[in-house]
Parts: sequence; structure tokens; C-alpha cells
Amino acid sequence: MVCKSLLGFGKQLLRIKVVDCNAEESRLSRCLNTFDLIALGVGSTLGAGVYVLAGAVARENAGPAIVLCFLIAALASVLAGLCYAEFGARVPKTGSAYLYSYVTVGELWAFITGWNLILAYVIGTSSVARAWSATFDELIGKHIEHFCRVHMPMKAPGILADYPDIFAVFIILVLTGLLAFGVKESAMVNKVFTCINVLVLLFVVVSGLVKGTIKNWQLTEEEMINGTNISTFNLTEEESQVWKYGAGGFMPFGFSGVLSGAATCFYAFVGFDCIATTGEEVKNPQRAIPIGIVASLLICFVAYFGVSAALTLMMPYYMLDKNSPLPVAFKYVGWEGATYAVAVGSLCALSTSLLGAMFPMPRVIWAMAEDGLLFRFLAKVSQRTKTPLIATLTSGATAAIMAFLFDLKDLVDLMSIGTLLAYTLVAACVLVLRYQPDQPSLAYQMANTTDESELNESVSNSDSQLGFLPEEDEKCTLKTLLFPKNPNPSRLSGFAVNICASVLGVLIFTFCLITVLGGAATWSIVCLVLLAFSIAGITAIIWRQPENKTKLSFKVPLLPFLPVFSMFVNVYLMVQLGKGTWIRFAIWMVLGFCIYFGYGIRHSTEAVLAQSGTEVTRNGYKQTQVFNGDTMAPEKEAFLDDEESDARNPWNAEEGDP
Repeated sequence: MVCKSLLGFGKQLLRIKVVDCNAEESRLSRCLNTFDLIALGVGSTLGAGVYVLAGAVARENAGPAIVLCFLIAALASVLAGLCYAEFGARVPKTGSAYLYSYVTVGELWAFITGWNLILAYVIGTSSVARAWSATFDELIGKHIEHFCRVHMPMKAPGILADYPDIFAVFIILVLTGLLAFGVKESAMVNKVFTCINVLVLLFVVVSGLVKGTIKNWQLTEEEMINGTNISTFNLTEEESQVWKYGAGGFMPFGFSGVLSGAATCFYAFVGFDCIATTGEEVKNPQRAIPIGIVASLLICFVAYFGVSAALTLMMPYYMLDKNSPLPVAFKYVGWEGATYAVAVGSLCALSTSLLGAMFPMPRVIWAMAEDGLLFRFLAKVSQRTKTPLIATLTSGATAAIMAFLFDLKDLVDLMSIGTLLAYTLVAACVLVLRYQPDQPSLAYQMANTTDESELNESVSNSDSQLGFLPEEDEKCTLKTLLFPKNPNPSRLSGFAVNICASVLGVLIFTFCLITVLGGAATWSIVCLVLLAFSIAGITAIIWRQPENKTKLSFKVPLLPFLPVFSMFVNVYLMVQLGKGTWIRFAIWMVLGFCIYFGYGIRHSTEAVLAQSGTEVTRNGYKQTQVFNGDTMAPEKEAFLDDEESDARNPWNAEEGDP
């Protein structure tokens, strides 16, 4: 009896959401195009870091080889971007990594992913708003900071900020109003600021090519030491006496310095995932989302590569300023007037970065509330603007309070955990889903490039393919795993991939943990070798399984190796975060589990379907239902008679409902 109860509870935690990709209707406004998505991705990713990060990494980690740091970081980010692009083509719905986890690995993992995405977006919005306020205040002579410190000090060191940032609150409230007003208007503002930012960066790159010299990539250590004796430009007296800036040349800190810098530069490419939250607001999402993700990452790489090259060509890397490298570099070459262009560009970059952090947050909240994992009143959609109104206002108010009270420097690493966890799960979901047999339902069939006649043919094929699902005498042996006879996925091969992917995740986490904590000890090296062979063996087993032949507008190449490597990169960066960050992460997760086990597990759409008995099954798969002649997803049908149907179905809402 106890085992049966535990089994039922486990099935509740791992129940999977079925998405009807047939349905064209959306409660949100489909008004975005591919260019809007590219601008959103570029604006969110190409933030103020491009004006700061290059100087700090070049000076302390890589020197002129910072261009290689951005290349390696871009390649690692593209791995995650390709996984997001495939899911954008497969499941073109709102929710990003939360939804992708829900349709693949189950409800609990989906809630964990969504809950951490909310945290990442809240902290990202608040911290960028404070950075915007500080940058603007710096330009006008720090009058805002002086006024707040004198008249509104908050004497709670270690808990609250030194003073409340009123201007940051004002910025967040303005953008919240813009997002609530309409997605098309928000996208237009984002495109304007993104274009200005890109033009400023183009000016920086051209200036570097004009005023720079290749000699700054070929400096010897003797030349640099002699140079510091002649000029201590941007160097303290201690730094000029104690040399700590490498051996000169293109790679002064060696390849280890390049890898260290690449790990830092990886975070410069975080932000493209906001594109994946627009699945129900973009025209032709199966095509636009993959193109938007890949194109935005490519543009951001070119911008980072060009700015870092221009910076190190204009000025010797060891003289770069860690906080304001571009203004100092222009001053060094005698173009002090260019600092005004840099100031305008940095404010535009902060604006687009702030909008990019705020845009996906209410959509993830809305998707979770729509599924019942968060309180359903958050799923309210304005009938006038077709935006998630309550979720937008709630997320904006939360971010404004955080920016008002907290400094957030100690919380910024929590953004990394949420984002990296999402990247890891999306890569694992791609790995799992590509090896599963076709489902008889149309759950994922419409996210492909086939026309209507091909679709009908694929549906009939799906029904006929029930015959090659595992028979009673099919056994799981090493021979059947390594040399499967069937060219199409079966339940056995799909189940084997599920188990292998789960074990692979544990092994990768253990490998990365020992790498970071074990050092060069003998036991550590032995464990790493054994784990490496185990990871390679399990990856080989997955590789031998037949892939699903479903046509999609985009698929991740080189399966399973790219998703596995993406998982490794993300997990390795996660385990490098400090102990304090993991403690804060645990506290946040305890709060989330209280909401999930207290509310979400009983009120989720899938739970209501199971309780009401309206779920129709065929060989274990959920089918779409027909209501008044229209095809309808089962999660909608379950709530037709519910008292909350007005909030979930736009055709039941009153015309004057805001």
C-alpha cells in the first residue's frame, strides 16, 4: 500500500504536459516578426558588459587573446542556443525552458526551472536598473546619490543598500507600463535603442582600426616594463613596481588565461533565451525563433570580438581601465570627444538589457499560472493589449522593491544558477526527446515544415507505427542497446535513453564537482578517469539508438555530442559558484517547494485533468478534444465548466474586460 502511494506520488511529480501545436489561437497578440526577435535577443544579450567586460578580462586574464575568449565563449553559448532553437521549432509556445522541461522531463523539473528563471529575471531587472541609475547619475555629477544619502540613508549594512535607489524604481515602473501597454510598442522601443547601441559599437570598432596599431599585440615583457617606467598611464605606483601582467605577446597569460577569461565571457552571451518566451506572440514561430536565436548570438559575437580587438589595438592591454576601458582608450589616442558617444551607447545598452530582462519574466509567470503551478489570477490577460497584465504588474512591482531596497551585488550569482540550470535542462530535454517514438497524438506534429497533406500522412504513419513499439518478448540486453535492429525509435530505445540521460546528468555533475574541489590529488585523477570513461560509454549507448524522423524546421546537429557537451559546460560553470550562492539558492528553492507542494501539485492543469476524468487516453497518450467543431487542447477542455473558465478562455471573457 505504501509502495503504491509512493508510486502514485512519483507519477504526479513526473507527469508531462501535452501541448497541442495544432492550435493557432493564442490569448496573446501575434504581432512580432523575425527582425523583432533578433533585436530583442541582441538588445538583451549585448548589454553594458560590452563596454566594461572587455577591459577587465583583457587586463587581468587574456591580454589581446581576449578575442579568443569571446570565440570560445560564443561557441559554448551556441550549443545552448541550438538546443533552444530546436525546441522553439518543436514547441512554439510561451514558457521557454519551463515549457520545454514540462513537455519532456515532467512537472517537478518544470517548476524548478520556471521558479529559478523568475529569480534570475527579477535579480537581473533590479541590478540592471540600479546600474542604469548609477550610470546616469555619474553623467550628471552624482546629484541623485548625494541627495538620497543625505535625506534617506538606510543604516542596515549587509542587509540593505546604503540608500534607496528611487531613480531605479522609476525606470522599472516606466518600462513596466510600456510592457503592459503592448508588446509591439515595447519591441519598437527596443529596436530603436538596439540600433543606436549597435551603431556606437560600430563606431568603436572602426575607431580601433583607424587609431590602433598591431604593435600592441606584439609587445614583449621588456618593452612593457620599460614603458611603465616612462609612462604610468592608468597604473598605480604599486602596479608599476610589481609586474603581474604576463609575458607579453598575443597570449601573455598563456592558454590557461584564455580559458579563464572565456568562462567569464560566457556570461556575456546570456540573454538570448528571452526569445524563446515569445512563442505565442510571434508570427510563424517555428521559423522565426530558431533564426532569431542563432542570428542574435552571431551578431553579439561579432560585436564583442570587434570591440575587444579595437580596444587592445588602441591601447596596450596592461593599461586598460577595468571599469571604463573605452573612455580611457579614447583619451589615450587623443579622441576624448568620443567618450560622449560611448556614454550614449552604454545608456542605450543598459536600456535594452533592462527591457530584455523584464520582457520574459511576466511571460514565464503567466505560463506557470496558466498551467496552475502558480496562482491562477496571475494568468489574467488584458483583452485590449493582449498582454499578461497581472503578471507584468506583479513582476515589475517585485523588481522595483528589490531595486529600491537591496544592493544586489551578493545576489547576482543567483542569476547564473537559474540561467545555467535552464540551459542544462534544455540540452537534456533535446537529448531525450530526439530518441523517443512518435506519439499517436498531434502533440508535437505541427511544429514542423510539412504542409497539410504531409501532416495527414504523418498522422496515419504515427498510427501505423504503433506496431513497431516493443513487443512482449523484446528484452533489454547489451546487444539490443548497441545494435538495435529497428531503424525507428521504440519504447525500449526511448526508455533506455531516458535512463542513460539521467545517469549521464549525475556523472557529469560528479565529474565537474571533483574537478573543482579535488585538485591534483591522486584519488581525484583516478575518479575523473573512471568518470570520463563512464560518460563516454553512456554517450555511445545513446548515440547507437535510432533517432526520431519527425521533420522540424530546425534540429540540433551532431546528436548526442553537442547536447552532452553543452550540459558539461553549464554544470561546470554552476559548480564553480561559491558556497554562499548555493545556500541562497537552497533558501529560494525551499520557498518554491512550499508553493508547489502546497498549491501547484493539486491545482495544475494535469492534476485537474486526472481528477475530473475528462482525460481521454489512447494507448497511454492524451488526445485533443473537439468542442463545438473546434479542435481543443485537453487542458482547455478541462476548464470549460470550471468557475475560472472566464479567466482562461478569451471567448468567455466580457468585452469590456481590461
